[in-house]
Formats: sequence, C-alpha cells, structure tokens
Amino acid sequence: MTRLPFSSTRTIPDVPSIPRHIAIIMDGNGRWAKQRFMPRVAGHQRGVEALRDVVKACRELGVGYLTVFAFSSENWRRPAEEVSFLMSLFLIMLEREVAKLHENNIRLKIIGDRSRFDDKLKRTMLEAEQLTADNTSLTLTIAANYGGRWDVMQAVKAMLRDHPHLAQTFSEEDLQPYLSMSDVPEPDLFIRTGGEQRISNFMLWQLAYTELYFTGTLWPSFGRNELNTAIASYQHRERRFGRTSEQLEQQPEGSANA
Repeated sequence: MTRLPFSSTRTIPDVPSIPRHIAIIMDGNGRWAKQRFMPRVAGHQRGVEALRDVVKACRELGVGYLTVFAFSSENWRRPAEEVSFLMSLFLIMLEREVAKLHENNIRLKIIGDRSRFDDKLKRTMLEAEQLTADNTSLTLTIAANYGGRWDVMQAVKAMLRDHPHLAQTFSEEDLQPYLSMSDVPEPDLFIRTGGEQRISNFMLWQLAYTELYFTGTLWPSFGRNELNTAIASYQHRERRFGRTSEQLEQQPEGSANA
C-alpha cells in the first residue's frame, strides 16, 4: 500500500474501481436515538458499532484508507453533558478497539488539535498510534477536534516556522508535508450520512476533486450494503480532473478513467 500522496490539482491520478481512500462524516447518531425514544448517547454508542462494521468492510474490499469525522472543532458548542460523554466514549473505544485493530493489521492515525483533550486521552491516543504504526492492511484515520480551516492554518504556520523565507511565495509542494493528511492520498469518495448535504469544515484541502455522496441513512443504520451502494455510485462517476469527456474517450484502452 503506497503512502505517497498525490495532488489532484497538480497531477491526474489513477482512478481505481475500488476507492483507495474513503472519507466519511458519520452524521445522525442523535436523530437515530430520538426516533427510538432513546437518549442521544445511545445513538453515539450504536454509531461505534457501525464504524466497526464499516472498517471491517473496507478492509475486506481492499480500501487502503478510511477517514472518519468523529468530533469537529465546532462540536464543543454542543451541550456539556454530551461533549463529556463523547470524550469518555472516545477513550473507551480506543482502549477496547486498538488491540483488535492491531490484530487485523490496521494502522490507526488521529488528526486534529489535541490541546483540549485531557492527559489520559492524549496518552491513550499516542499509545494507540505507536502500537499500530507499522500495520499495512488499512489506515483508519479518526478526525477529533479537527477542522479543515484549522488544518490549513496550522500547516501554514508550521511551514513558515521551519522555512521563514517562504513567507512571500510558496507552492503546494512546500505546504503538503505540514498538512494533517500529508502521508495519505486524497479521498476518492466522500460519504455523508444523515441527509445533510454539506462538508462541514471537513478536509477542505483534500476534498478538492473528491466524489461526493450523500445519503439519508442515519449513521447507526449505515452498514456494508449502504457502503456498497455508495461505492457503486462512485464507480459510475466520470472523473475528469479538469478535462473534457471527449478527452477521456480518446484515452488508450486500459488506461485510468481519470
């Protein structure tokens, strides 16, 4: 599994029939619970089970990278009780699941601003990443206290700290190593569950040419069948990357449907 990233605005990437990288906003946990007259926390708990199923399906399908939006930088605006529960659930999930991820050769990567997390959670996150760092079957990235604008801003600051001479002019290649997903290919397919049709400050840089798929299915009800439907939609897209349909038709047989 290659870890050399590409830029869809600088090059024309190959287009595999199975997405190499899928990004998901896991939306609808609270509404799923409300529909069943259950507390919102029950929806979040069921959402963890749905994630486990999707991770397994991606690994079996040959997807190389799965990135999920677990907690945005704007989610701190939610009720304090819910935020506290989500932090506790994140810690419990890491403690319970990391051994299984490691057994299945899955690498765990966590992106986002960790400064607001408590010491125990930060330590557990680091230990989980270190344990699974050399695994190769699938890279599962969890975005926690993450925002797309934050990602670009922190990358620019870090780049200029290391290379102040670039303040007047710099390229994508200069900035790329400082982005949170610098070692991961851009997503081929973005999925948002729950019926909303926006990207909500998620991976703004990386989604430049990603195929977008929106579904009304609430995240706790999203499973292998829904994932297959999303991939089938992706497989019928014409990915031109700035070119015309006629140019695609003139490609030699067997070349990528870019």
